[in-house]
Amino acid sequence: MEDQELLDKMQQEESRNFGFNLLMRKYQERIYWHIRKMVIDHDDADDLTQDVFIKVYNNIGKFRADAQLYTWIYKIATNECLTFLNKKKRRFFLPIVDVEQELSNKLDSSSHIDGDLISMKLQKALLVLPDKQRLVFNMKYFDEMKYQEIAEITGTSVGALKASYHLAVKKIEQNLELD
Repeated sequence: MEDQELLDKMQQEESRNFGFNLLMRKYQERIYWHIRKMVIDHDDADDLTQDVFIKVYNNIGKFRADAQLYTWIYKIATNECLTFLNKKKRRFFLPIVDVEQELSNKLDSSSHIDGDLISMKLQKALLVLPDKQRLVFNMKYFDEMKYQEIAEITGTSVGALKASYHLAVKKIEQNLELD
């Protein structure tokens, strides 16, 4: 079903829930994996995905059709991820606790992640990137988004995104060479 049809259904009181269910079916898996690549933990990704769709449901009336619907949903998901990661870093303000190390440990112990050694090394290399660089890398490399789409989601210029992606690739290459 096209996005406009989903929006039309969600604008009408009698078909709002049906339209929302269709919207969730269409985007839930993509949003989950977008979030999961950032927060690593399955339970956290599940919770954040649910939070994203609650926000979508509550704010669909504010959606302006000047962007694509999935771009708007990705933007909400991206903001939720960054907020979650920032809260997590503030919660562990002691130098003993390292958020990247915690996420790396979750990668090692998760029963929901089944990757070969190379995939696992890449995931760990991604964890050392700053959150926004990791986000740009994930969206470009894994989600195969165009820079213009990422720019709409992140509110960042295409030039800055290209630079961020280039830096991320260089850091990942350096990190993988060390292993």
